[in-house]
Amino acid sequence: MTGIKYAWSELGGDPALLARVSTVVREDTLPARLPVRELARACVGVCALAAAELGARRAGSARMPGVRVDDAAVAAAFLSERHLLIDGRAPVAFTPLSRFWRTADGWVRTHANYPHHRERLLRALTLPEDAAPAAVGASLTQRSALDVEDAVYAAGGLAVASRTPEEWAAHEQAAALAARPLVERGRVDGARARTFAPLEDGPLLPASGLRVLDLTRVLAGPVATRTLGLLGADVLRIDAPQLPELPDQHADTGFGKRSALLDLTADRRTFEELLAAADVVVTGYRPGALDRFGLSPEALAERRPGLVVAQVSAWGAYGPWGERRGFDSLVQAATGIAAVEGSSERPGALPAQALDHGTGYLLAAAVLRALTEQSHDGGGRSVRLALARTAAWLTDGAGAGEGEGEDEGVRSVGVRMDQGAGKGMTKSEAPGVSAGERHGAEPRLREAGSPLGRLRHALPPVSFDGGPGDWARPPGPWGADPARWL
Repeated sequence: MTGIKYAWSELGGDPALLARVSTVVREDTLPARLPVRELARACVGVCALAAAELGARRAGSARMPGVRVDDAAVAAAFLSERHLLIDGRAPVAFTPLSRFWRTADGWVRTHANYPHHRERLLRALTLPEDAAPAAVGASLTQRSALDVEDAVYAAGGLAVASRTPEEWAAHEQAAALAARPLVERGRVDGARARTFAPLEDGPLLPASGLRVLDLTRVLAGPVATRTLGLLGADVLRIDAPQLPELPDQHADTGFGKRSALLDLTADRRTFEELLAAADVVVTGYRPGALDRFGLSPEALAERRPGLVVAQVSAWGAYGPWGERRGFDSLVQAATGIAAVEGSSERPGALPAQALDHGTGYLLAAAVLRALTEQSHDGGGRSVRLALARTAAWLTDGAGAGEGEGEDEGVRSVGVRMDQGAGKGMTKSEAPGVSAGERHGAEPRLREAGSPLGRLRHALPPVSFDGGPGDWARPPGPWGADPARWL
């Protein structure tokens, strides 16, 4: 089963609707040894298809809008954080301590973009807070990769040993992931069928009038809620005041939403008022981290019947790593992706943070499909995804065999450009946008004013007949909006 068809099946979609999808295949985009382009195309394609399905349902139309997936648009969106410019300034992607390091027996990948993660990493290595990268490197060469992984995790930091695909396959967490579907879907209550208000004139906005409570950070969750904002939802992102977001990261993922600060330990009343009027809650914290606030799907459904609860995590909410934190770069290292994309000299990386972006579009698609299903037979819904499960799909050959029109019902047009460009390329850190990545991207970029300054940003890749071409709302400063619905 090929990419779009497989992902649509995992979402519970009607296979007959695949006939409404057409793709433009561009072989020069997202070059890698693994089928990254096919995975990205499938994730965006099913998101657009789910949006078109819900739009047709709300409009009362017997004919669903056509969906178009262009690899160039998808590639630009999957590199959105690299294409972003703020008053002409390029964002900082990774700090000096977020990288691969050689150890006594291999490699380890660390993530220390946030100050508290940096502090925990250095504490685990018994280094001072002002330690330079050279000191970190010298310390790590004296230790085994697995020892570093365990020590840093125990200190609350983020580091994983770089494994081969075979080493990961033998890990208990890989076995736990293999037993789960790509998209976990469930029904949590018996609420009556959802009814929607009529859509307004203008672009077809399938999520118009819906309220989305966004409790996500870095990067898959914010990509999902950014997409729901594109489709018309009132998205309110809530952050704890003591956990500041990285400004550039917020600028990239803040399109289409508002941002407010709320301390759940001190102001539960405001949160409960928001929840009482919400249609969707999306969470992206470490599994179990929000349970003490009553934010499990079951607890939320008790207080707000008919809610759609969407969860995304790095490793899944099960298995020995079920409560671990993680990021795209760490999942790539642990699951063998970095080994496949690297060389005999060092691990590599995918051409984009494809696990984050791909899982984000799948999460948005799962929410849209849940809303459509609710309009037929009711029930509160839960959906859950994990970056490591998306990684398993990729390493198993996501979209294997998918080419010009091999997905049943999907019409494709092949576009050959820069033949062989970057085949098997690797990137160790990829801090900026290369000439190859810029090739063909300019038509998919736009400049506009915002409260943050003049922004150049990648346009959304989700495209269907009559749908929006860009976000109606640019990002604003982190935490600057009131914690209330429009």
